[in-house]
Amino acid sequence: MNIPRKTWQRLTRRADEEVRRSLLALPVELREKSEKVPCAFEPHPNQELLAEGVERDILGLFVGESYPDEGCDPLPLPPQILLFLENIWDYSGHNMRNYQKEVKLTYLHELGHYLGLDEEELIRRGMD
Repeated sequence: MNIPRKTWQRLTRRADEEVRRSLLALPVELREKSEKVPCAFEPHPNQELLAEGVERDILGLFVGESYPDEGCDPLPLPPQILLFLENIWDYSGHNMRNYQKEVKLTYLHELGHYLGLDEEELIRRGMD
């Protein structure tokens, strides 16, 4: 982590609030599905993800089996959304209002992957 501890705590608190608000704003049917996938906050991708080809400045990542595919993989990873808060903070120009908007957009984008939407569908729905 490259930012001060107090800043990290503030960023995680705001991100958590934004994720919770985003979930509550979803239609009930989507909310029930979406509440099943945990969202974790990391400063940036770890060495393992980087070794797998994940870009260092990525904002978020969905890992695991998507909702429509549950039960298809004999050894599935549990679904999880990762938000890389230092990357989002840098991307937002260290502006809290922009940061909160980007957390929401990134979370919804990754949630869309969990729900089985591909990149074209995400763009069409304004979740890119």
